[in-house]
Amino acid sequence: MPGDEPVGSADVAVLITGSIATDHLMTFPGRFADSFVAEKLDKISLSFLVDELEIRRGGVAPNIAFGMGCLGLKPVLVGAVGPDFADYESWLQRHGVDTRGVHISESRHTARFICTTDEEQNQIASFYPGAMSEARNIELKPVVDLVGDVEVVLIGANDPEAMLRHTQECRFRGYAFAADPSQQLARMEGPDIKPLVEGATFLFTNEYESALIHQKTGWNERDIASIVETRVTTLGPQGARIERRGEPAVSVLVAEEDRRADPTGVGDAFRAGFLSGQAWGLSDERSAQLGALLATYVIETIGTQEYELAQLHFLERMAKAYGDDAAADVEPHVSCPRP
Repeated sequence: MPGDEPVGSADVAVLITGSIATDHLMTFPGRFADSFVAEKLDKISLSFLVDELEIRRGGVAPNIAFGMGCLGLKPVLVGAVGPDFADYESWLQRHGVDTRGVHISESRHTARFICTTDEEQNQIASFYPGAMSEARNIELKPVVDLVGDVEVVLIGANDPEAMLRHTQECRFRGYAFAADPSQQLARMEGPDIKPLVEGATFLFTNEYESALIHQKTGWNERDIASIVETRVTTLGPQGARIERRGEPAVSVLVAEEDRRADPTGVGDAFRAGFLSGQAWGLSDERSAQLGALLATYVIETIGTQEYELAQLHFLERMAKAYGDDAAADVEPHVSCPRP
């Protein structure tokens, strides 16, 4: 049935392209909103005294690849980094990520994401691209030739020219691809967005990003349904919705969290779980449930790659959140190898 066809297997690769960065995560023990003056929003000059700083590994591509590796897959990371990447690379390799598709710049540092979160989980962030700008020089075919056949290429937020090049190459060479422009949508206009989405096997967005696509491209729901095969929309606390062409929409609720530490990377974890489920040939519902549970692990930790998966505990949480049948469907596939 539709939704049960695998997008990957032991013999084919899932390529994950996108930004590779270091995250500097700070915590502000107050509310940003208390510092804003409505009449002076055009002249903001604010400084927040933070009480915590965590320096973590990040970037959308390794965040997704890390999650897939933790579940037992062997995703292929594709992106550009600086010569300061050695320790990060070793970490990813120990967690099942194939890094042979990573380009190392000779002159630029690895990108950096700097984010402050207040007590209500609101965030203010900045991003320095650094070596990421060289991702536009990466051709996918040599990577595919190196790792074997490719079943799907996720094209995540990255240098815009790299995103366009990877998308065009996927269409030219017949590689199935998942469009995931996320943070880059805010800086793009309709003519830039359309080539990144047209012909995608999957389109990943949250609700706000979905609205941006509609607003900037002029596409309506029917237009997008004719352009992409499967639309995956994350809904924050309301879970996620999957709309596959010709099939009824599937909605999945979030998995209950034990605690709430930091929302950074939750969307990446969802994508990791969803793509893993698809790679195992699971249904859209099971794939989304897997993604939602992995996202819960992330929100319970500080940092995007600091969670640990233990197979028995993971399956117990799967059963608790979505029922014994869900856990039974996932159990033959998930392996949660230890680094």
